[in-house]
Parts: sequence; structure tokens; C-alpha cells
Amino acid sequence: MMEYHNPVLLNESIDALIGDPNGVYVDCTFGGGGHSREILNRLSENGKLFSFDQDEDARENTIQDERFELVMQNFRFLKNNLRYRGVKTVDGILADLGVSSHQFDTPQRGYSTRFDGDLDMRMNQSQKLTAAEILNEYEEAQLADVFYNYGELRSARRMAREVVSERKNQPFETIEQLKQLFSYIPKNKENKVLAQLFQSLRIEVNDEMSALRELLLQCGELIAPGGSLVVISYHSLEDRLVKRYMKTGMFEGEPEKDVFGNWDAPFAPTHSKVIVPTEVEIERNPRARSAKMRIAIKN
Repeated sequence: MMEYHNPVLLNESIDALIGDPNGVYVDCTFGGGGHSREILNRLSENGKLFSFDQDEDARENTIQDERFELVMQNFRFLKNNLRYRGVKTVDGILADLGVSSHQFDTPQRGYSTRFDGDLDMRMNQSQKLTAAEILNEYEEAQLADVFYNYGELRSARRMAREVVSERKNQPFETIEQLKQLFSYIPKNKENKVLAQLFQSLRIEVNDEMSALRELLLQCGELIAPGGSLVVISYHSLEDRLVKRYMKTGMFEGEPEKDVFGNWDAPFAPTHSKVIVPTEVEIERNPRARSAKMRIAIKN
């Protein structure tokens, strides 16, 4: 079994997820299997869990349990894969978004600025598009959009211009090359800016925002009335999308209201405020620091 991180908000998320121990549940982000194992601990012998992951490394952590099935697919294909298995509705869906510690801590995957390695960042290693290809092939305006929209970088245009200028001398291949290009960033800001830059490239490589939108819409179709949707996100782009969908069933625009001022949303959020890890959990697991969990019940 591969070394993965401690699952974030473990008890809080599973408490919110499971209403019926005999039910059918989905873990959209299997990873090291921490959340899935706890779900199985809470299910009866009649319960069923389907877990999804697009990273082949996750296969190493599969669970030998007749109530469990690991589906090696991106969660954007959730509905089709469940239908193929004869499942039309489920009692709850959990998604722990973002990158696993295993992925961050494997230098050749290219997610972390702590190591030198290839500019890869693919969650699905069989896909073609890598971070290096984006840096070497995208036009300047495209790069600026990626840096600004997915990294929320104020200097996105300047950084895109510098990438385009530098790649004329030598194509980007390694993390160290990219860090060297931006070595002028003041030391007190360097880690934050590089983290935002790497986030933007990772989101673009894996088409993460589109995949999340597709997942949320499918959750509205798949979860039975009274069932739970539990989502843990790690940056504001994801959290805003999840918050808005849970509240209105939409990603942008205003919902149409009836004469009483109500609208027909598929879910009802259970908390008015986002749920975050305790200081004790953050001390034990520093990567929980940015986690935000939202819970909604299907109407």
C-alpha cells in the first residue's frame, strides 16, 4: 500500500454522509482509501460503496471487501459508470477535492515546488496534456488567462509574457527551470506566488473546474431525496462553486423565484457557515489547514 495523507475532516465528513448503514454510497476521490475505509466501517453487511479515482497509483490501495468496488475513472464520469453497474440512485456522495499528499510528495509527478522534477501534473497519467506542454504551446493570452483565472495571480500578464519570452531560448521541461524564471520574486512572497502558479497549471492540466461542475450536476440527479452531498475543497475557486451550487443549483446567474421568493434548488445546505478543521487536526496534519467542508441534503 502506498503512503497517503491522513484523511481530512474524517469523522465529520462520514458522520454527515451516512444516514442509512444499508445504503449505497460514493467516494469520488479514493486516493489512499482513508475516507472509504471509514465509510465501510459504518456500513452494514448490506451496504455498498463505489469509489472513484483516475490515478493508477490509487489502485495499490484497493480494499478487499465484497461491499466495495474501485472504479478507475475521473469522477466526471460518475453517472455513466454507476448506470453501467445498475445503480440509478445513491444515498450519499463524498468528494475530497485537490491533490493527495502522495501526489505532492512524488517528485516526478511535478506538483510541488519543493522538488525538481518534470513539469507533469497529470492526475491521469495516460492523458497527453502536461504542464510543460501548456507552458511551451499556449499563446501568451491563453497563459495569462490560466494564471489569472485559476491562480488568481495579479501579475498574470507579465508572467505569461516572461514564459513566452523564455521558451524561445529553451523549452520548459523541469520545475527548477520555471522557478528560476521567477527567481526575482521577493522571498517573503515567493512561496505564495509559486503555489498559485502551480495551482493554475494543475487545474488547467486536469480540467478540474469543468470536472467539478459536471460532478455537482450529476450529484443532483443521482442522490436520492434525503441523501447527503459532502464536499471538501482546498481553494476558493472550488469552494465558491460548491457553495453556489448547494445553495441555488446553479453556478452563475440568479435562480428564478416564485411569487413567494423561493426557488427550486436540488439541495438544501445544512450549515450557514463552512466547516473547517480544528486547530488540533491542523497541528496533526498541516495539509488540512486550507480545507473547507460543505454539506447539503437532497430535497
